Formats: sequence, C-alpha cells, structure tokens
Amino acid sequence: MVRRARQADSPAIGRGHRCADLELVFADCFRARWGTKLEGGAAEPLYLPASGNAPHRLCYRADYFASALHETAHWCVAGPARRLRIDFGYWYRPDGRDAAGQRAFEAVEARPQALEWIFSVAAGYCFRPSADNLRGVGAGGDFGARVAAELERLLQRGPPPRARLFADALCRFYGTPDWRDTDRYLCRDWLG
Repeated sequence: MVRRARQADSPAIGRGHRCADLELVFADCFRARWGTKLEGGAAEPLYLPASGNAPHRLCYRADYFASALHETAHWCVAGPARRLRIDFGYWYRPDGRDAAGQRAFEAVEARPQALEWIFSVAAGYCFRPSADNLRGVGAGGDFGARVAAELERLLQRGPPPRARLFADALCRFYGTPDWRDTDRYLCRDWLG
C-alpha cells in the first residue's frame, strides 16, 4: 500500500529541480546505447525518431521538470518498433476531450504516470497525476486511484529495465534514498 508522506520528508524537495540536470542524467543513461536525446523548449511534447545523423529526440514542454519526467516515462514504456515512429505512433487529442476521448486518454496514461511518480520520488520532486483535460469533461472515475493502482503493480513487479535504470540514476544524482522505499511516496489529498 502506498503510504502518506509529507513533502518535507523528501531531502531534495525545495533544492531546485533543473531540467538541464534531467537532460544530463538522461544522456548518461540512454544517449550512447539508445541514441536518444532529451530536450526541452517544445510548445508541446513530441518524440521524433532519428533522422540522418540526428539522434532520436524526446522533446518536453517548455522547461517543465514534470513534463521531462513524464515524457521520459513514455519513452521507457515504448518498445523498439514504437521508438521508430513519431510520437511512438500514438494519437493525442488536446485539452477539451469529451468523456469517451478522456476515457481513452486515461486508459493509456495510468502506466506512464505511475512511472513518472517513481521518477518524481527518485528525484525528490512532488508528483500529481494529470488528467490533462482542463477544458473538457472527466471520464467519470478516479484517475488518481488508477495511477496509484498501477504504481502498486510496478512496485511489486518492478518497472521496465530502462525505467529502473533511470530511477536508480535519479536517486544517485539527487542523493535520495532508494525509490523502492514506499514510505517515501508523496501522496496527496487526491489519493484519499
């Protein structure tokens, strides 16, 4: 069971979380073996497969730390065939989705957001699930609870190998305790 913790329980919170640091950690983990670069400044998140001499590019929104963690989570669950397709070959409907569109979005987002939660804990960063539909309608249900249930599964079975590698590297970089320590998970009011 994911246990409650206060923000102050995490040593890295409040020390500043720079996207440039995440890019370096990502490069150390993945640049040589998988030829992938994490980069910010995008108007919208986007994954671009390698082209010519350019590496694969995993672009996150502006300079948002949470966006960089989230896009890394998507990359960590994408298999080899998906990593050869723009945006991993997934559809994306922007904010303003109807209930059916929101259900479809939430169905594919629980696992990446659970990995983002693991990465956030490893970096000592606050995590909050995102239904990413401020101008649309909810799907009817508790998305945060689905993300928490997926987190439980990942903690029991272990995350995919690239995700484990990244989480371990984040712990080393930020000097945080082991990400597997469930007492450190930063649960919020949304979890209940």
